Amino acid sequence: MNSNVAPIATGELEDGGAGMSRSSEPENTTLKDEARSRQKMISIRGLKKSFGDAVVYDGFDLDLPQGQFISVFGPNGCGKSTLINMISGLMPMDAGEVLYDGQTINETKISYVFQNYREALFPWLRSIDNIHYPLKVMGVPKKKRDERVEQLLADFEVKIDLNAYPYTLSGGQQQTVSILRALVTDPEVLFLDEPFSALDFEMTLFMREQIQKIYLKTKTTTLLVSHDLEEAVQLAEKVLLLTRRPTQVAEIVDVDLDWPRTTQITTDTRFVDLKRHCLDVFWREVKAT
Repeated sequence: MNSNVAPIATGELEDGGAGMSRSSEPENTTLKDEARSRQKMISIRGLKKSFGDAVVYDGFDLDLPQGQFISVFGPNGCGKSTLINMISGLMPMDAGEVLYDGQTINETKISYVFQNYREALFPWLRSIDNIHYPLKVMGVPKKKRDERVEQLLADFEVKIDLNAYPYTLSGGQQQTVSILRALVTDPEVLFLDEPFSALDFEMTLFMREQIQKIYLKTKTTTLLVSHDLEEAVQLAEKVLLLTRRPTQVAEIVDVDLDWPRTTQITTDTRFVDLKRHCLDVFWREVKAT
């Protein structure tokens, strides 16, 4: 397992803008435009993974833009969670390479939110201490930890009793704590592995809104694995559709819909058309021999 990955978040907390400086030289607008146009990428090359005789990935290549919300969807058993587990460093690859804008996983700040929030949170710690935990492990001084957590809670208008222990909170509240803990280190990439599957329908709709709010505020590169196609389309800027094993990319669908996307968008004609197209690709792959 990559030493930079935990059920919470990893990497070093960066100091805020005190180090900014100004130059008396005129700005080179051409260079600035070129820098803006250069899209940062997550590059995956030659990925291989087998479990016994079952070959899941065999020479899998993919480029994903950073700074976007990407949903991963495909047939059962195609290796959706396996893919993000390997990209994040939680699971070793048999072969291949993953680079984040040319850097390895050990040089990249990532966070991971698991499906089972009950096992991800530490029950002996108060909710607020769960959020503090990754910063404490990283050796961030208490004053800076307090400042960072206070700012995070203010940014997202958290209305939960964080002095309570996780097991006394509702499922949605516990998963909110998990997500806040994942965000506290200001990650470059956020992985979400079916984060709402254990929640009831009402709480799932609420959490979809919360995830959108977080993404629109931070623009953190986000990879979501979902078994719910409606959810995958509603939350994403791109939907990565996978084939059956050995898994390849079936199609990457651009979701060009306005933000934020409330539940009502699911009846919008454009949304319905996008979902139908994704479903057509899905069934094509399910029926493939």
